Amino acid sequence: MARFLIVEARFYDALNDMLIAGAKAALKAAGHKAEVVTVPGALEIPAAISLADATGDYDGYVAIGVVIRGETYHFEIVAGESARGVMALTMDGIAIGNGILTVENEEQALVRADPAQKDKGGEAAKAAIALYGLKDKFGG
Repeated sequence: MARFLIVEARFYDALNDMLIAGAKAALKAAGHKAEVVTVPGALEIPAAISLADATGDYDGYVAIGVVIRGETYHFEIVAGESARGVMALTMDGIAIGNGILTVENEEQALVRADPAQKDKGGEAAKAAIALYGLKDKFGG
């Protein structure tokens, strides 16, 4: 049994709740433990994962958040930089499943967050589990 930390940028409560439910269900089904920590926004997710990983308390991470396009360039910055930060940590050998939704509107987010539909939270948890397994296999 591994310990996973779900790091969520809480902005859209109902959507986040669905993403977290999907992630927790996938982790539980695989026999793993999960904790949740909340950060202010998607840009803070990579930093929180880095800080948590330095403790050695967790075997993997699930990044959860929702970024919906608005009227300004801010969407591109948040979407791109949060993904870049998560990818950089993954390339350093940290097992992370990226469940940060980057969508045009709330309707798209709802379909992707809902565990009964696209279940992106569950998919992110499964990705983290798969990377954890590879890390274990390759002695990381």
